[in-house]
Amino acid sequence: MRTPPNESLGPDTSSRPREGSHVPERKCILSGEHEPRADLIRLALGPDGQVAPDVRAKAPGRGAWIGVDRATLEQAQANGKLRGALARAFKGPVAAPADLGARIEAALRQAVLDRLGLEARAGTLITGSERIEVAARKGDVHLLLHAADAGEDGNRKLEQALRVGGQDEDGNQIREAQGLVFPADRTILSLALGRQNVVHLAMIDRAAAQRVRHALQRWRDFIGQEVGASAASAGTPGASAMDVNEG
Repeated sequence: MRTPPNESLGPDTSSRPREGSHVPERKCILSGEHEPRADLIRLALGPDGQVAPDVRAKAPGRGAWIGVDRATLEQAQANGKLRGALARAFKGPVAAPADLGARIEAALRQAVLDRLGLEARAGTLITGSERIEVAARKGDVHLLLHAADAGEDGNRKLEQALRVGGQDEDGNQIREAQGLVFPADRTILSLALGRQNVVHLAMIDRAAAQRVRHALQRWRDFIGQEVGASAASAGTPGASAMDVNEG
């Protein structure tokens, strides 16, 4: 999926070859544009003969690739453009479920939650406002995430710490100083990590941050959520009093 022009986190390289090597590309069946395979969503034929999301691109057989958001996909499905594109990609008539957009969104969401769970078990992320603030001021935070229902005061406090930790000796900002709003509330984050009341989380490993950022960006691109927006700018409601009790 194409990265919005106001992306503030810099390019993600977690799932792409190193500079100078070949970057696998695929063609979006709806837009006709070629983009890195890692940024697109693969559709595969399911056991029922209908296309199904294959967001990890591991299903066997022929596949089709899309790089548009959910609204564009559903419009193409409504006007018959998707049906024709799938028929060309799979060399014959193929059915798509009416809720294909919802299924893709759910699969992308689950991929992010699974990734966070893996990183939590690997010890590459931390939770708890106090721990995150200390790590951020030391420059150890590579990605800061806020739950959708996090309080603005808590977000600002941690982002201030992130700014401090991202400055060089002359006070120049050399690292990202803004957190990302996670498209789900603290209940979902807590379940994914197996912890209580996760309002904020921080990636303390650079490679892990890149992996999470890439998975999260694919989800946010598909649902049309602006990447790089802080909770305050997104107008997300929250109760900072609850943040104090974060586990």
